[in-house]
Amino acid sequence: MDARFNLFESPTAAKFAKRVFGAASVLHQSTLPLATAELVQLRVSQINGCAMCVDIHTKEATAAGETSVRLNLVAVWREATVFTEAERAALALAEEGARLADAHEGVSDETWAQVRKHFDDDQIGALICVVAMINMANRINVIMRTPAGSYEAGMAAKLLD
Repeated sequence: MDARFNLFESPTAAKFAKRVFGAASVLHQSTLPLATAELVQLRVSQINGCAMCVDIHTKEATAAGETSVRLNLVAVWREATVFTEAERAALALAEEGARLADAHEGVSDETWAQVRKHFDDDQIGALICVVAMINMANRINVIMRTPAGSYEAGMAAKLLD
């Protein structure tokens, strides 16, 4: 299976993609815990049906030391006991941020209160941007039908070289 389109063969799209990867690297340098960022990106990618991003964030999380138990339970995090209260707040924000069309209010006040309780302003800013960025990446990959399975941890970082 091949992707419908190679983003990097389009001069405009390639410039855009490189800037997006650069912005993503800034977020990974924030004070938001990397495990939280990866769990959020994985959950949003599951919701949006982005096979490539599920592949990427499962492997990047594993490389960063995440356990298979937690990765396997992300899709059912509400019923799982392996996530901290802070991670649960981040996952709720991620879901509501991915499903904007499903709720007229977007992110609920209850979820927002939980996020405010567990994260400082810099972490919240990073979390909001992570949710926005992964939603965008999901849409790009789903439109192009980018196949999953061949990603290796660290490959995305090499695109910035």
